[in-house]
Amino acid sequence: MEKELDQKNQQKDTSEEESQKTGKPQDDFSQKKNDEEEKNDEKNLELTSEERIQELEDKLARAFAEMENQRRRFEKEKDDAFDYGGFLFAKEALNIIDNLERSKQALENDQNLKGTEALKKALEHLDIINKDVISIFLKNNIKSIECLNKKLDPNLHQAMMEIENNEKEAGTIIQEIQKGFMIKDRLLRPSLVGVSKKTNISDEKNQQNKNKSLDKK
Repeated sequence: MEKELDQKNQQKDTSEEESQKTGKPQDDFSQKKNDEEEKNDEKNLELTSEERIQELEDKLARAFAEMENQRRRFEKEKDDAFDYGGFLFAKEALNIIDNLERSKQALENDQNLKGTEALKKALEHLDIINKDVISIFLKNNIKSIECLNKKLDPNLHQAMMEIENNEKEAGTIIQEIQKGFMIKDRLLRPSLVGVSKKTNISDEKNQQNKNKSLDKK
């Protein structure tokens, strides 16, 4: 290192002599470069062997840490791909359950079919199909969310309406509009629900007054 520094100093002196002979100023960029190289050389000379070894060990430790982080990321991505690879397919498949439920309601509301043997058999077939689909879902770690009479959880439920009910605590789910599902520990779709709310006190008093007025009449 000392020899290299002496050589660079000689080169600097030579360049300065040449600039003096030619009468041309030395290039600023070259001068700055030379100054930076000198500072780096001086810094390297100041480092002891132990300090250089420590510096290399630190760099090696950081490189290993980065490699370990990348390995963990790759492992997680691989596990997620295995566990949730069918997420989009499962989400689309929920339409089967929705359509079965709509078909069942349509048949039950058909006035021409009420009380008939045809309606009874059709509903039985729809229930069998629905149970088979649910069974297939369960085998693939897809299960429905139980929500009735539970407190509203924004992570699992989506409130679509409020229903006055003084018997239940406010925010309790008392109606399931559309069933929600989970795939393992991930939300496939939230339950669409109706939640309870307390009757407004002023409205209740007005209703009581109206009832009293009617009783007097």
